[in-house]
Amino acid sequence: MKKKKLSYAKYGYLFSIPFVIAFCLFTLYPVISTILLGFTDFKGIGAVTFHFLENPLQNFQTILSAPTFRTALGNTFLMWIMNFIPQIVLALVLAAWFSGTLFKVKGQGFFKVVFYMPNIITAATVAILFGALFGYPMGPMNDLFTSLHLSDGPIEFFRNKWVARGVVSFIQFWMWYGYTMIVLISGIMGMSPEWFEVAEIDGASSWQKFFYITLPNLRMILIYTMVTSLIGGLQMFDIPQLLVTKSGPNNATLTTSVFIYNQAFSGSYLYNRASAASIIMFLIICVLSTIVFLLMQDKYEIRERRKLRKTARERRKREKPAGRGNL
Repeated sequence: MKKKKLSYAKYGYLFSIPFVIAFCLFTLYPVISTILLGFTDFKGIGAVTFHFLENPLQNFQTILSAPTFRTALGNTFLMWIMNFIPQIVLALVLAAWFSGTLFKVKGQGFFKVVFYMPNIITAATVAILFGALFGYPMGPMNDLFTSLHLSDGPIEFFRNKWVARGVVSFIQFWMWYGYTMIVLISGIMGMSPEWFEVAEIDGASSWQKFFYITLPNLRMILIYTMVTSLIGGLQMFDIPQLLVTKSGPNNATLTTSVFIYNQAFSGSYLYNRASAASIIMFLIICVLSTIVFLLMQDKYEIRERRKLRKTARERRKREKPAGRGNL
């Protein structure tokens, strides 16, 4: 008699039930309701009824034609670029430094912890810290400017839109460059040491090894970093909302997430327009992430994959008539 095989699949399903329930309640349901509300007239605190609009795209047209939304979208892209470019450059330099053989850094673990630490601090704490640092009329930066005789009196830093944007961008850069560095280091550590040994035997310099071995093999890690940074940058909310009062002068630090928050939870509580703006940002993120992925792909690998598919199709065509003849 054959022994009955034990199946442990049911235990896997049982253990996954809490996650599935939590996902449906706190993720799937809010997403579906947000999409539906974008096509309705739902607004106001305590409202329980809503109707689908005769023109389903009315909320989307209103959002896209709003100057405030366009300003928020421009600010979001600008501040993301201002923090991402120095972030990826510094992270690459530090990753190459820590993983390189030319300069042996003592106490690497300590430095990695120090560089990563800003990512652990909560956004509210960082906002309070920098708010006090640039405080008006009294604050460390004002004291420094006064002691160096660079100003005649207290400076209200956040009244200048470029200073406000620069501080927000610097905070985003400061909080995330350590995380990006750790991700890049993990990608470099996963490479075969033989590649670098062969390059060193051939007389390649450290810069040549970095540009011709490290960077090309970090392509997928860089795609992941760029896409996740893009998603996080376009969802920038905590620092602009908590640091600068009323988004600064002329909405200088107004981001799309702050705009959505203002639509939903201040004024007339326009949940329908906030939902429409959320859907628009979701579509923008999807399109931009796809573009980044396509631009960063290895073109040589794509060509080789196409050649393999073409060869496989031709082989199947040749084998098909022979199979029928045998029948």
